[in-house]
Amino acid sequence: MNEVFGLSEDVATLPVAEVAELLNQPVSRVHQLVKDGQLLSFRREGEVVVPSAFLGEDGAVVKGLAGTITVLRDGGYADPDILRWLFEEDDSLPGTPVASLRAGRHREVKRRAQAMAF
Repeated sequence: MNEVFGLSEDVATLPVAEVAELLNQPVSRVHQLVKDGQLLSFRREGEVVVPSAFLGEDGAVVKGLAGTITVLRDGGYADPDILRWLFEEDDSLPGTPVASLRAGRHREVKRRAQAMAF
């Protein structure tokens, strides 16, 4: 797991241990969620972190994130590319794909991901 170049330093993150606490799961389960494509993590300043935007107000993983990750992975995108895409401004949404997911517009985001992947 490497640093994600091109991802803004402004992207707020949480250490995996904190994510585990919020999800009320052991750290090993968070790593499994990443492996299974339910979440994405990366290394920042030597620490494995997860973007805080991936968790909703209720402390659960944002609806639609896992499906979007799956579509993009199946389309050949690597996790660093998926992370960059999720946090890039998209005038057609408007805003970023992750902001649209958080706003409940996961179908729109998934459609864009499908169009990119194929």
